[in-house]
Amino acid sequence: MGEIIYDAATTLNGFIADEEHSLQWLFDAAGSDGEPPPGLMPENPTVYVMGANTYRWLLDYQPMLDEPERWLEAYGQRPCFVFAHAALSAPEGANIRFVSGEVAEHLDEIREAAADGDIWVLGGGALAGEFLRAGALDRICLSIAPAALASGAPLLPVTVPPARLRVEEAKVIGPFARVEFRVLPAVEQRPNSAL
Repeated sequence: MGEIIYDAATTLNGFIADEEHSLQWLFDAAGSDGEPPPGLMPENPTVYVMGANTYRWLLDYQPMLDEPERWLEAYGQRPCFVFAHAALSAPEGANIRFVSGEVAEHLDEIREAAADGDIWVLGGGALAGEFLRAGALDRICLSIAPAALASGAPLLPVTVPPARLRVEEAKVIGPFARVEFRVLPAVEQRPNSAL
């Protein structure tokens, strides 16, 4: 079975998008061509998972509804699960599955679509937090950009104690600091015993 990985670019103060859900800061950090440096993006995820805001932003940033070939160039025919509370349109020919409700309700379907491949939780932070609460997140991989935002969408709006994360790798890739964490199982809390 593959892993479920939250792989995100973040500002140094922990935001993944600005107040308008824009990622323009990220493209500015990537350089003049706006392309991520080699080695920054995950290799060959089998399934993508994202929230509605991330999905809408992707469709708007590159007019994928009008030019569906852009979606196919970026994501191919890999299944993409979009968690949304309202009806959304999909680019023609895209393998998009709209779901709603709790992550735990859809884990079996997502894992089945991935078979033995990896699942990339693409955004946002609240969705990744749901995977974490469901005990279904294996790794958190961060590309920390040399940028800060005054406010916006937080990287991970949940409390994660240090005992749940272990740093596995840290390196520099282009202008980014790349840090990868292993998510460890939650430790069952034991009540204090009487002496």
